[in-house]
Amino acid sequence: MNLNRLINMGMRMLMRKGIGMVANRSKRPEDMTPEARARAKAASQTAQKAQRGMRAARRFMK
Repeated sequence: MNLNRLINMGMRMLMRKGIGMVANRSKRPEDMTPEARARAKAASQTAQKAQRGMRAARRFMK
């Protein structure tokens, strides 16, 4: 593996973790109200859709 691929893999892993933290606002689900939990779930789903879109765009850009 070359260095560029390793860096990209590491960045993707960090971004995935960061998106999850932003969606949950760094709180545990047990500490959230039902409304906050629903918002966090919706934000997480939106982030997943964005990631899928980015993967599809990456495939078409090759």
